[in-house]
Amino acid sequence: IDIHADSEVIMQNGTTGILRCTFKSSEVVSSSTSVTWSFIFHFFSGKGFPGQSEFKDRVQFIGDINKRDASIQLSPAQFSDNGTFFCDVKNPPDVTGTPARTELRVVLKSLPQSNTTVIIGAVCGALLLLVLIAVVACVVMRVLHNRHEYECTSVESVGSQPLKPQKKVESSLEGSRSTSPSGPLQGPVIYAQLDHSGSKNSFHKMEPVVYADIRKN
Repeated sequence: IDIHADSEVIMQNGTTGILRCTFKSSEVVSSSTSVTWSFIFHFFSGKGFPGQSEFKDRVQFIGDINKRDASIQLSPAQFSDNGTFFCDVKNPPDVTGTPARTELRVVLKSLPQSNTTVIIGAVCGALLLLVLIAVVACVVMRVLHNRHEYECTSVESVGSQPLKPQKKVESSLEGSRSTSPSGPLQGPVIYAQLDHSGSKNSFHKMEPVVYADIRKN
């Protein structure tokens, strides 16, 4: 008889695991066919019998003898289950064969897949946020720098230009001053002379003298 099993099986603590074992035989499988997992389980005549007490209520035969499957299920796996186990099958008269060897390793239970996915997503989101913040900061700094250069250039250009409009205003004012008279015009002045020679009744009126005093600019 030819017996095969996984050379190494890794189970997580507290979970359900399977120890697989298959065989090949030239004889027809019958009720006398037996399966023995050392220290764990024994199957004979269609019935299963747990091995040591520590595996009681935790081991179950899940194989199918007619399909040459002698696998068992261990649930839940415990750290104390670590060790080497052998699967041996007898199918009379085919009883000569080498038992298959399996190394069982029970490891610490990992985080659920959903939690792992959430953690990975959160880390990726945080990294993306940092990248976006850096990009926005660079854009803002660039805009402020360009605005500062523009303001400095505008101030320099304004300071270098002559104040031509002011000169025009002053020249127009000077022209208006030159055409206007420097002082008020004075018209002709008429003077009258009276005779006060002594007599109350005598009044001698002198001919008026007209003086024209015109100030020329």
